[in-house]
Amino acid sequence: MSSMTENQGRAAPAATASGREAFPGAFVLPRFLRRPARHLAALATGKLEIRPHAGSVAACAFLAATGFYGMTLGGHTHAVTQAVTTGAGFALEDVQVSGNRETSDIDILQQLGLDGSTSVVAIDAHAAREKLLHLPWVTEARVQKIYPRGLSVQLTEREPVGIWQHGDMLSLIDARGEVIAPLTGARHADLPLYVGLGADRAADELEARLLFHPELRARVKAAIRIADRRWDLRLDNGVTLSLPEDDIGAALSRFAAFDAGRDVLSRDITVVDLRLEDRVTLRLSETSFERRKEALEARAKAIKAEKRT
Repeated sequence: MSSMTENQGRAAPAATASGREAFPGAFVLPRFLRRPARHLAALATGKLEIRPHAGSVAACAFLAATGFYGMTLGGHTHAVTQAVTTGAGFALEDVQVSGNRETSDIDILQQLGLDGSTSVVAIDAHAAREKLLHLPWVTEARVQKIYPRGLSVQLTEREPVGIWQHGDMLSLIDARGEVIAPLTGARHADLPLYVGLGADRAADELEARLLFHPELRARVKAAIRIADRRWDLRLDNGVTLSLPEDDIGAALSRFAAFDAGRDVLSRDITVVDLRLEDRVTLRLSETSFERRKEALEARAKAIKAEKRT
């Protein structure tokens, strides 16, 4: 008798371990739905007690979720976040700007869209950096939020190396020949002037060649692009150096060797022509030409007078 009871007790768990074995053909819920189903059954039979204010909490959660959905759908998330966090003590009050020599602080603040109601929490540092990169002088920017009420902006600006004249317009260009901004005022008036079609694109190559001749480069006041093929360099004393279309570096080295000990640029000349590889041609000024002409005529007369005697 005891063995039968023991066997029946052991068989019962095996029979109930699987609902399908106990009730063939019965529907069995998936595992992740079984617990919610038991809670619903307990709630329906009154076995589960609902805590006080649970309905109020659920209603508030539903209204909050509905409001958040509507706010997101209407595109008001940023405005609401900014208003809430500003009132919570995260209003932007201190903006630290560094690295700007040409870009004013006002232009930076306007580009970022900052005002008295801006919240530090609502600022997107990556988007702010992208906005700053659209400023004409800015080549690199770093934006960092300093909680609770600060913002750090660090800029790297482009370096102007010359002025490009195209028609009636004057623009500042960098070492790569890219236009930075229009020339305003006399702050950069001492920079070399590049004139003509294509002068902005070819300026970087000319600058690279002139770096090997710093004394000559310091005297260049204007570089004139001729037919977008070659350069004429106008020096501070009015002398023009006519460079060839190709191999500018070799032409400048040839002139440096020719000028050594002669101080050619201090003479009464107007043009130094370096376009021919085998010679350096000098053009005298009109006054110097007349003096030379008179000197040659006087010499010819003196030679004739000696022959007569």
